[in-house]
Amino acid sequence: MVSVNVVVLAGRVAAEPVRRTMPSGDEVTELRVSVPETGKRLLPLPVAVWSGGAVEVDVLSEIKKDDEVLVHGSLTRRFYRSGAGARSLTEVAATGIKKLKGKDPKTGFGEGAQS
Repeated sequence: MVSVNVVVLAGRVAAEPVRRTMPSGDEVTELRVSVPETGKRLLPLPVAVWSGGAVEVDVLSEIKKDDEVLVHGSLTRRFYRSGAGARSLTEVAATGIKKLKGKDPKTGFGEGAQS
């Protein structure tokens, strides 16, 4: 049996990224990336970037709401407890994020990834 768990998203950051410290002491930066749902509405997807991973902190500090980004990683399911009991969250665990340049005002086309 072959299994592949690879996610690649290109979309717009829907809200300001939030950095949290988990009870374990690990830090995670959470953001929502809106992607078009096959010609329909925008679908906001949760993305988690864990400290100690491949994504550098300075890259995350530059990402803000409404930025266009390219995200790659894998789909994960995280379990946690809240006041309402045991819960789970399915999210993209990012192993890489690139901030994309905006559209060229003259042509209306994107300029690609920032280096």
